[in-house]
Amino acid sequence: MRLVVIGNGMVGQRFVEALVARDADRRWSVTVLGEERRPAYDRVRLSAYFEGVTAEELTLAPTGVPAGVRFRRGEPAVEVDRAARVVRTATDAYPYDVLVLATGSRPFVPPVPGAQGPGRFVYRTLDDLEALRDYAGARGSGVVVGGGLLGLEAANALRLLRLRTSIVEFAPHLMPVQVDQAGGAMLRRRIEELGIAVHCGTAVTGIAAAGDALRLSTAGDLTLDTDLVVFAAGVRPRDELARAAGLPVGERGGVLVDAACRTADERIYAIGECASIDLTRDWTAAHTASEGGRCYGLVAPGYAMADVVADRLLDGETMFPGADTATKLKLLGVDVASFGATTGPLDVVYADPAHGLYAKLVLTDDARTLLGGVLVGDASAYPALRAAVGGPVPGRLADFLATGAPDPALPANAQVCSCNAVTKDQIVAAIGDGCADVPSLKACTRAGTTCGSCVPLLKSLLAESGVAQSTALCEHFTHSRQELFDLIRVRGITTFSALIGRYGTGRGCDVCKPVVASILASLGTGHVLDGEQAALQDTNDHFLANLQRDGTYSVVPRIPGGEITPEKLIVIGEVARDFGLYTKITGGQRVDLFGARVEQLPAIWRRLVDAGFESGHAYGKALRTVKSCVGSTWCRYGVQDSVGLAIALELRYRGLRAPHKIKAAVSGCARECAEARSKDFGVIATENGWNLYVGGNGGFRPRHADLFRSDLSTEELIRTIDRFLMFYIRTADRLQRTAAWLEALDGGLEHLRAVIVDDSLGLCADLDAAMARHTTCYVDEWRAVLDDPEKLRRFVSFVNDPAAPDPAISFAVERDQPVPSRTQVRLTEVIR
Repeated sequence: MRLVVIGNGMVGQRFVEALVARDADRRWSVTVLGEERRPAYDRVRLSAYFEGVTAEELTLAPTGVPAGVRFRRGEPAVEVDRAARVVRTATDAYPYDVLVLATGSRPFVPPVPGAQGPGRFVYRTLDDLEALRDYAGARGSGVVVGGGLLGLEAANALRLLRLRTSIVEFAPHLMPVQVDQAGGAMLRRRIEELGIAVHCGTAVTGIAAAGDALRLSTAGDLTLDTDLVVFAAGVRPRDELARAAGLPVGERGGVLVDAACRTADERIYAIGECASIDLTRDWTAAHTASEGGRCYGLVAPGYAMADVVADRLLDGETMFPGADTATKLKLLGVDVASFGATTGPLDVVYADPAHGLYAKLVLTDDARTLLGGVLVGDASAYPALRAAVGGPVPGRLADFLATGAPDPALPANAQVCSCNAVTKDQIVAAIGDGCADVPSLKACTRAGTTCGSCVPLLKSLLAESGVAQSTALCEHFTHSRQELFDLIRVRGITTFSALIGRYGTGRGCDVCKPVVASILASLGTGHVLDGEQAALQDTNDHFLANLQRDGTYSVVPRIPGGEITPEKLIVIGEVARDFGLYTKITGGQRVDLFGARVEQLPAIWRRLVDAGFESGHAYGKALRTVKSCVGSTWCRYGVQDSVGLAIALELRYRGLRAPHKIKAAVSGCARECAEARSKDFGVIATENGWNLYVGGNGGFRPRHADLFRSDLSTEELIRTIDRFLMFYIRTADRLQRTAAWLEALDGGLEHLRAVIVDDSLGLCADLDAAMARHTTCYVDEWRAVLDDPEKLRRFVSFVNDPAAPDPAISFAVERDQPVPSRTQVRLTEVIR
């Protein structure tokens, strides 16, 4: 059977995946026509694009194409011929037995003079966002028309683009569909505290060019001069194909469908934002084209429609159960939630303007039944209250209104994930079937895979179900790395043998020994090759250099910030020439010297150290580099001295041992030439100071760093980075980069901010003191070896013939440089 799907957005993609998963007999051959050239992506998280999340990370489509499915992206449908059962594009025709319309919606642009032209944008697709980003580059201000969900997302985008931002909303308050007037007022107050101007009860009447800028006029006295305007005033269903094909549409647009999501044509279905669903619709009865029906602009009802049609096409009888419009979002850093009715017979309200909190519960007139509510500022009570709609409030009203949820047990039918309609009993069942962590619950149930707001609740349900997550480091220690760190720090333990004798069993292994060695180094208990510690180190740390595939080592001297004098460059060249080393510029703005035999390392270091170099710690789980652009010193776009700051940071944190390597960068302007947002911590200059980003990395699973603090002075910046690094070193797991650590941290970025900025745990003074000890006690590891004859004795290929080189090491020449001999490399690998 031939199935054509028009639309490859979130709902269209969900429908295809649901059908393929259930169609074990492959009864359907599916063709998907998409208007955009990109695979389906997460529009709910669209604004994350301006926080460093890439288009690839937003992609919803799984790797590969399912059997029986073909995607025609960038090929929009232009006509539906119902008589011939054919969908036509500009270049081809696709016959169908069943057609599914998933065309979504289009942005609504108010019909005012001047709404079209340069500097006017909508906020709907990744292409829209890219165009907005490119245009905003050198501009200073922007106005968002619309103060609903989409408008606040757009305002956040302008703020992240460093534009002075204003919001103009026609309704008397923000988010008029989701929250009441008092909740909207509290939300407005919180948003204005961020420096965003808000104008409610204001109608835009026109936009005109004003020199290089735009002038926005309103029905009142307000006039706004701005560099750009973003229209985010709602959406309208994309029903033009259905209209042209003669299908009935709703009074306010949208393809009319019944509870089975079927249109007036029994071979055509409509799902998502383009569908106007009427649960009482009977297509055998008389009707008018414009009666009944409602369109939903949320993803959860769209997903429910997709599941209904997938079931129907495989002979099921599922009906659309009705839309749950409950919403929980974080907008501009403010938690906002609404559920059920927002007005009713009895309203119970709590307002705390000092802390930006507002809560309203709507009850029946006898105060016995919860009908709905609104939460602004603290939405922790949302899961329990949402599940209780239609029944009694699950606890004392005062507890919910004043202090958040008292953490009652959720009923079995409580919806945990509203995006994917996953209930508590489904989660519990998946745990019973063997799901033992959040990733496996996501894969099994889809909970937490769309907006992610339910992930903390998934963790709670795992704990409630008695699924213990082992934190033991290895078979020799029942403690986690964090617990061992605290034991060593508090008890003053300085050796592995003392630690395992008091708190472990056995003799240790290749897991716990390097971890303890790293902790001891982080706490400044001596050189990594001192006494017993030398036997604990990883392969690279044994010789303070990186082991290569042919048995040689690479040497990387530190070049802070990538700045180097001609004299030092000459020294590196002479060392490479004299020792026959291969040279390569690294991505961290350093020079890597390859091909050193172990007995050559001290002699190479001596030449480098005498010239003013020191260890670059390329071999260790420590700070590697602080990369920089040339900044305001040379670049005409630079606004701060990025090189000077990068050098200061690298010299401050050099030698700092950590659970994993640490990379950093400083960019002198928003053009980001140093790629700071791909680092564990990154700094980007602004006109007013520095923006700090944390938790990024490249590698196998790249992640852009999150904006942590804005417009910091240099002193504030360094103090914040000090605490960030020390808190990470204390609390991260073994071999856990800052990105994974931040993602796993309970409370995430907000908790981190509370700990190291607001000092919620009272740790800041201790973290500051720990960094002060590090900077005071730093010693170059290479120089320490050169000054210690005992340490130097280990740098030999053969203990019984210290002067003899390893005869198995040989080189060939490629591009005028020494490289490992192919024969020798194969021999070395066989021996290993």
